[in-house]
Amino acid sequence: MYALFNDIYKNKKVLVTGSTGFKGSWLSLWLHTLGAKVYGFSIDIPTKLSHYKEIGLENKIENFEKDIRSLKDVQEVINKVKPDFIFHLAAQPLVRQSFKDPVETIETNVIGTMNILEALRKSNNTCCAIIITSDKCYDNIEWVWGYKETDTLGGKDPYSASKGCAELVVKTYANSFFNNPESKVKVGSARAGNVIGGGDWAQDRIVVDCIKAWAEDKAVEIRNMEATRPWQHVLEPLSGYLLLGELLHENPLLNGEAFNFGPKDIQSYSVRALVNEMRKHWKNREVKPVKNDGKEAKLLKLCCDKAANILNWQSTLTFEETAKLTTDWYKKFYSKTEDPFKLSKEQIDEYIRIAFSRNQKWVKDND
Repeated sequence: MYALFNDIYKNKKVLVTGSTGFKGSWLSLWLHTLGAKVYGFSIDIPTKLSHYKEIGLENKIENFEKDIRSLKDVQEVINKVKPDFIFHLAAQPLVRQSFKDPVETIETNVIGTMNILEALRKSNNTCCAIIITSDKCYDNIEWVWGYKETDTLGGKDPYSASKGCAELVVKTYANSFFNNPESKVKVGSARAGNVIGGGDWAQDRIVVDCIKAWAEDKAVEIRNMEATRPWQHVLEPLSGYLLLGELLHENPLLNGEAFNFGPKDIQSYSVRALVNEMRKHWKNREVKPVKNDGKEAKLLKLCCDKAANILNWQSTLTFEETAKLTTDWYKKFYSKTEDPFKLSKEQIDEYIRIAFSRNQKWVKDND
């Protein structure tokens, strides 16, 4: 047995916004296994197939069907739950969708973030809030270096701009309202992206496009085979979010700080490399390159030195392990050889074992 995050989440009330989404459902499951009393907040289930539904999470957490764009809804839930921790993941998460509906994107990602912080300001209950934005919050000029937390925020598309704005909202509230002895609220922000793993069925995602096509014995169409990303398994940034929550709870000097969570610099690989690595575990699957529409950047990566130096956090998995865990989850799901809840729980356990063997700070031997 292992002790994770100094058992800080055991018997604590934790609110996860975006609980029905891909990352939110994995985080809610992990918190549930840590002994937390988990509350979800989500307006709907965003995809027809859903990790949240497949693992039966609605029977394991209390979920509020509310709108993050409504301050009244957010206040109602926070005042009722009085959470010890909030992980705010609720978002419109797709770049291409942000071109179709920029208003929805900005309302959800900017106003939604403000509503969480405003509700906390008004309640002033003791709470640590981790606001999750995106690596796309930076003004991406496609240089070869990783973006640092002090680099310029921005965004050429509505999604990226909304995430940059959300970061400014966090900074404003942290400095204006939570940076005083009377405040019981502490807040931090987390920036991560290019997250893959089992149970994602969102549109316009490389892995999802591959899996949907391969599950039907079809060739997958890929828009930009040479785009380079620092791919990371979903459990990697989640370990960072949970560690940040633990340390923010213990150290008020972290209040208002932002952190990048991503793989090591050497783990930036092209779409082509990722697809080919996945094909090793799902053989005889075809790929069909198609014309790129130019809506996404070709190069983007983060510098995670701040998380390494201050939080003592670093990624655990290799690129090959990331691709294998991801592909294995879908193969077992579509072959119906294993219960999805058991499958996801086993992958969390496997990730913890690997993290322990590689001396990660957040996992310790309980003996």
